Amino acid sequence: MRKTAAWLVRHALEQIGVRYTFGIPGVHNIELYDELNESESIQPLLVTHEVGAAFMADAVSRTSDSIGVLVVVPAAGLTHAMSGVGEAFLDGIPMLVISGGVRTDLTQGFQLHELDQQALMRPLTKATYRIESYDEVVPTVYRAYRKATEGEPGPVYIELPANLQLLSGEVGAVPPFSHQNVRPVLDPATIEAAVELLSSAERPGIFVGWGAREVAGEIRRIAEHLGAPVATTLQGLAAFPADHPLHTGMGFGPASVPAAENAFENCDVMLAVGTRFAEICTGSFGATPPEKLVHVDINPVALGRNHPTSVPIHADSRDAVPAIAAALLAKCPARDGTAVKGAIAADKAAWIAEWLAHDSGDRVNPGRFFSSLRSRLDRDAIIVADDGNHTFLTAELMPIVAGGNYLSPTDFNCMGYCVPGAIGAKLAQPDRQVVGIVGDGAFLMTGLETVTAAKNELGVAWFVFNDGELSQIAQAQELPYQRKTCTGVGALDYRMLSAATGCEFVAIENNDAIDAAIERVIGLMAENRPVVVDVRIDYSKQTRFTIGAVKTNLKRIDKRNKLRMISRALWRKVKYR
Repeated sequence: MRKTAAWLVRHALEQIGVRYTFGIPGVHNIELYDELNESESIQPLLVTHEVGAAFMADAVSRTSDSIGVLVVVPAAGLTHAMSGVGEAFLDGIPMLVISGGVRTDLTQGFQLHELDQQALMRPLTKATYRIESYDEVVPTVYRAYRKATEGEPGPVYIELPANLQLLSGEVGAVPPFSHQNVRPVLDPATIEAAVELLSSAERPGIFVGWGAREVAGEIRRIAEHLGAPVATTLQGLAAFPADHPLHTGMGFGPASVPAAENAFENCDVMLAVGTRFAEICTGSFGATPPEKLVHVDINPVALGRNHPTSVPIHADSRDAVPAIAAALLAKCPARDGTAVKGAIAADKAAWIAEWLAHDSGDRVNPGRFFSSLRSRLDRDAIIVADDGNHTFLTAELMPIVAGGNYLSPTDFNCMGYCVPGAIGAKLAQPDRQVVGIVGDGAFLMTGLETVTAAKNELGVAWFVFNDGELSQIAQAQELPYQRKTCTGVGALDYRMLSAATGCEFVAIENNDAIDAAIERVIGLMAENRPVVVDVRIDYSKQTRFTIGAVKTNLKRIDKRNKLRMISRALWRKVKYR
C-alpha cells in the first residue's frame, strides 16, 4: 500500500496511546499536523513557544500513563524546546520529540533549517533516530517509545524528513504495537542482604525519590514496621504522603527542615529508593547517608556514584520494594515508632509556628499562605512549582498528601516550567485541581502560555510570588557580596496581562486577603477559567534549604579564599552603609 510518513507516524502514535502533541507547525511538519488533525484520539495543541511545548509534554508524562510528545520544526523549533527536553532528560521523564527534517530527495545544499539534528539532540536524549524510508516509520516510533519508557525513562528524538511526510510511498504491512516492559532481573541475594542490614538497625531511616512514587504503599509498610522516619527528594515529594506521622520532609541533612534533620541525625542504616543523591535533594551534597546504605535504583550508574553502598540493588522499585517489605515483615517483629512519630510531630508544629509568628509586615507570610492553600485544596490536587526561592518554600511549607502530585524542574533546574507544566498537567488530569507556584522572574519567561490555557478553557491557577527579584540568587548574593547584581526584575502589571491573555485576575496583597482570595480562585478554576494571582510575598525569612546549602558550600572553601570573601563583605558593608 502507499502511505505518507505523516500518516504512518500518526498511526503509530495512536497505537501507543498518545493523547496530546505539543508544538508549532511549520513547513517541515505541516503534513504531520494535517494528519494529526484527522486523528480521533490525539489532539495536537498549539503553544506560544516550543519550550512551553516541552514542559507541557513533560507534565503529561509525569501525571498520566500517556507519554508526552513534541511535534516541532527542525533547527529553531528544536533549539527552543531543548531546555524542556534537557529537564526531562536529567529528571528521568519519558518523552517523544519528533521534528521534521530537511528534504532528502534534493541535491541542493543550504536548505532551510539544514543542521545536524542528530548531533544537536544526542546529548539531551536517550537515543536519536533519523527515518530514511517508509518501512522504518512505524517500527521506529515503537522502538523510540520503548527506549523512552524502559529502564530510567527519558526523552527520545525522531527526525522525519519533510519529503517523506509530503510524498506517499510503498510500505509493507504495518506492524501492530506490542510493548513488553523489560525490567532488570531481581537478584534474591540482594534482597536478603538488604533485609539483614535493615533488621539490624537501631535507628533506621528511609529516603525516597521520584523512582519510588509507585511503591508508596510498600514504603509505608516498611517504615511502620521499622518505626523509621521517611524523607523525600524534591522531585519525590509525593512519593510518601506528608500527612503520615513518619514523614519528615525534603532531604535529611543541614539543608532540611528540623523534623528531618533531627530524625536522621543518628541514622545508622538507610534504605534509599529511586534517588541519585543529587545536588538539590542533598542540599548541595551536604546530606550524607550512613555507611550502611541499601540503595535501590533502576539506573546502575546511580548505585555507589556519590556514596559507598553496602547493598546496591539494580532493580525497578516495583519489584525490589515489595520483595524487601515481604521479607522484612517475615523476618523481624514490628518496632514501636511512637517516640519517633512524637518527635516528628513536635518539630513540625514548632516549624510552622515559627513561620506563622514571623513578621511579614504588609506583605504575605508564606506560612499563612500555604496553610490556607492546603486547607482549601482537594487532597489529590496537583501542585506545580517553578525554579526559584518559591520552590523551597513550597517544599518546606506545602504538604503533598496521599493522592496528590508535585511537579517541578529539578536536576536541569530550568526556570519557566510552571506555567506550561500546569497546562500539561490539567490536560492530562482534567478532573483534578491544578495550581502553580511560580516566581515573578520565572513567570516572565513563559507567562504568555496563559494564552494557551485561556484558549483551551483550562481551569488552572498560577500563584505568582511577586517580590521584584530573582530571590534565590539575590539572597545568595547578599551575604558574600553585600550587594545584588542583575537580580531585580522589571515590573509587570499582572492585572493587565490577565486581561490581555483572557485569564482572570486575583490579588493577594497581605495576610488579611489570603483566605477570601484563595476561595475565589478555587471557584474560578471550577468554572474552567484560568487565573493569574498576584501574591505580594514576603521573602525576608530564608528557607532551611538556602541556609543549609550556603553553609555547606562555605565549608568547602579553603581558608585563604574564605578570608578574602569575608574581608570583601566586611569592607563593602562599611563602604555602602
